[in-house]
Amino acid sequence: MTPEPSEPAEPPAPSARPNEPRFPDGPKPDPADSHHERRIRSFQPRRGRVTTAQGDALQRLWPQWGLDVDGQRVLDLPALFAQESGPAVDRIVLEIGFGMGEATAQMAAEDPTTGILAVDVHTPGQGNLLNLADKNGLTNVRVANGDAIILLRSMLPAAALDGVRVYFPDPWPKKRHVKRRLIQPEFLSLVAGPMKPGALLHCATDWEDYAEQMLDVLGAHPDFENTVPDGGYAPRPSFRPLTRFEGKGLDKSHVVHDLLFRRK
Repeated sequence: MTPEPSEPAEPPAPSARPNEPRFPDGPKPDPADSHHERRIRSFQPRRGRVTTAQGDALQRLWPQWGLDVDGQRVLDLPALFAQESGPAVDRIVLEIGFGMGEATAQMAAEDPTTGILAVDVHTPGQGNLLNLADKNGLTNVRVANGDAIILLRSMLPAAALDGVRVYFPDPWPKKRHVKRRLIQPEFLSLVAGPMKPGALLHCATDWEDYAEQMLDVLGAHPDFENTVPDGGYAPRPSFRPLTRFEGKGLDKSHVVHDLLFRRK
């Protein structure tokens, strides 16, 4: 997902000294490091400019609400979302790529009994989402730092997720980069494992050819079935907010396609 600009603008957080971690109690730059093979990635790690508020949230809240995708353990998702206050979480969804986290925070606020495990590699976005969760009293958000493929393959138990959301993944528009697109048969086979039967895989994109690819690949995969009777695109469901990034695309006459497929 293309990150949205945060506002209002704030001064950048102080930089770490050479050879010191940027956020000692926060997300690691490369949590999986040498534990996993090097491969073509569907993302580019982006540390980027971190504001003071984002850096403070990373330092304060990461030990409580954050986790590094290191591939070294299987997560206990009910324990991860256990909390002493706030509504009890009775379902858990995975969101892959969340930009600056504004839509994620809105979905969490509107559905407090659904836990959202949001994974991304964008450090400012991680800090911004933690800050939004803190400011709005959201206790149903957890932020994962690292490669979603490693998270799916090595850290999530079978049949543990009630849904997976992939909103506006990088379209990799150049022909030589199409192989980097996330929604591929191999990814769908991987994501099916931790999804419960009946769980919803929800994708959205404003790139027409990527939408067509998604529809073809999802429609042909044996583990998923289209929730739309005629096999086409779905209307945007009410629980997916209209983001500023999406609004800018609509202003440019981009057509946004939602795809809602159910795990068999």
